[in-house]
Amino acid sequence: MTTFRYAALDGEGKRHSGVLEADHPRAVRAQLQEKGWVAESVVPESSGKNGRRLLAARVSQGDLAMFSRQFATLLAAGLSIERALSALLEQAEQTPLRAVLSDVRADVIGGHSLANALERQGRVFPRYYSAVVRAGEESGALDGILDSMADYLERSQALRHKVGVALVYPAIVTLVAVLVVGVLLTYVVPQVVSVFQHSRQALPWLTQAMIWVSDLVRAGWWVGVLVLVGGGWLAARMLALEPVRLRWHHFLLRLPVIGRLRSALASARFAHNLAVLAGSGVPVVTALGYAAAAQDDRVFRTAAEQAAGRVKEGMGISRALRETGVFPPMLLHLVASGETSGELPRVLGQAARQQELMVESRLSTLTALLEPLLILVMGGVVLVIVLATLEPIIEMNRLIK
Repeated sequence: MTTFRYAALDGEGKRHSGVLEADHPRAVRAQLQEKGWVAESVVPESSGKNGRRLLAARVSQGDLAMFSRQFATLLAAGLSIERALSALLEQAEQTPLRAVLSDVRADVIGGHSLANALERQGRVFPRYYSAVVRAGEESGALDGILDSMADYLERSQALRHKVGVALVYPAIVTLVAVLVVGVLLTYVVPQVVSVFQHSRQALPWLTQAMIWVSDLVRAGWWVGVLVLVGGGWLAARMLALEPVRLRWHHFLLRLPVIGRLRSALASARFAHNLAVLAGSGVPVVTALGYAAAAQDDRVFRTAAEQAAGRVKEGMGISRALRETGVFPPMLLHLVASGETSGELPRVLGQAARQQELMVESRLSTLTALLEPLLILVMGGVVLVIVLATLEPIIEMNRLIK
């Protein structure tokens, strides 16, 4: 079967467009004639478009949350999925989401379910999002499920924003430190030390070392830039390999503060996704698979996939998660409590919130540690440069006396 994109006119002269699957364009025209439509064009859907979908950037979580909230409101007001998509398309601004909505609406008009239409957008929508929508369509509670998804996406976006804001100040301090040290080494130090280089006085070893570093920076800065660019490119290529990325994420999780922060973030995301999926009526094994696919951290993704396999074999969820040795004990105890009480989605939501609070606490600790540490490092480097500059002056004063 081939997918064809069509444009047709109905009996009132209104134009329609969409996609249909058939063996031949004539079969598509026959299907349109059965509806009383006259086909204007029927063309195979190009593979280039499918390729662009796969390469398209993801819609931001903020836009996705707003789309979910507005979609839920329109459905709750009694609009059909097609009319709700049309209203959202009219409301949408010229953003990547507008083009995506246009394709989704065309697919729905062409006979696809909403979940299938979202899946056809490649990487634009996360896999778990399509799973939740499918569960909502099957249960007839799509508006409520989309509203819950909007809540989750908004909380996730707020958490990402807090992480970004917490890292802004250390990044600015680091940039300023690099610029200050660069100016000192390339301009200030050569100007001051050149006065003593013409004298026959033996320069202290610290001053000689600083002159060597200054000459190296001035003569080979472009080599450093090339090394950084080449190293970044090589690191990106290496991290594209799954075994290398897995080992890198293992290393990050073993770091004292950063590891705990990454663990809490990944646990919160996993608990959120699993809570929404399980609460939407998705089978637990399927929900675990989608929650695993939504993980950015490869260690947690692998652990969730292993847990899904064990649950499929009949093992309990909490025990399957515990045997991976990755998930934090607090999350495991809450999952076990949810299994026992039969309220797993609610307890998972509480677990996700608890992990978010832990992230906020550890972010505060990380920021509190980084700020004075960066200031001390910057002050130490500047102190070394000042001492290297002042030592020849002190030696000269001693000789004069």
